[in-house]
Amino acid sequence: MISTGELRKGVVIELDGDLWQILDYHHIKMGRGSAQVRIKLRNVKKGSTVEKSFQAGDRWPRAQIDRRPVQFLYRDGDDLHFMETESYEQFSLRAETLDDVVGFLKEGMTLDRTSYQGDTLGVELPVTVDLLVSETEPGFAGDTAQGARKNATLETGLVVSVPLFVNAGDTLRIDTRTGEYQTRL
Repeated sequence: MISTGELRKGVVIELDGDLWQILDYHHIKMGRGSAQVRIKLRNVKKGSTVEKSFQAGDRWPRAQIDRRPVQFLYRDGDDLHFMETESYEQFSLRAETLDDVVGFLKEGMTLDRTSYQGDTLGVELPVTVDLLVSETEPGFAGDTAQGARKNATLETGLVVSVPLFVNAGDTLRIDTRTGEYQTRL
């Protein structure tokens, strides 16, 4: 069981017979009465998001999510093909079920497959990924007092905002949690 005091982003709980991942939470203490917790939740299977309020001290069952290392093999239209690194079992997932993860997937990369009671929920990315810049505009010197930026298209098709000195062919480290540029390698 997990209580409101143990909430963390990314934790999966069972609520009303469904699996919900905690996206954000806030403790709210009004002048009178008990404290409340407002939680933003994402339904793991359906992908819908909701905000709910609970009394401080409420408890829910923590879902036991199984994580196994997998390797991303290739993309075939809307199907993404993976292989478990221990058993060499191959499986595929639809691109729409993985949502934002698709823009970070590079052939050969290792991820974690998440499953609940034998059903695959999705894959978890590492915190950062290194991707090659395939296309970007040339950077022009000018008003750089505010940290001028430009858009760059990466090898996976993901578009990120980068500093002016980044050129096509550069390898960048991208934070998968926020989708932001971290450094040039």
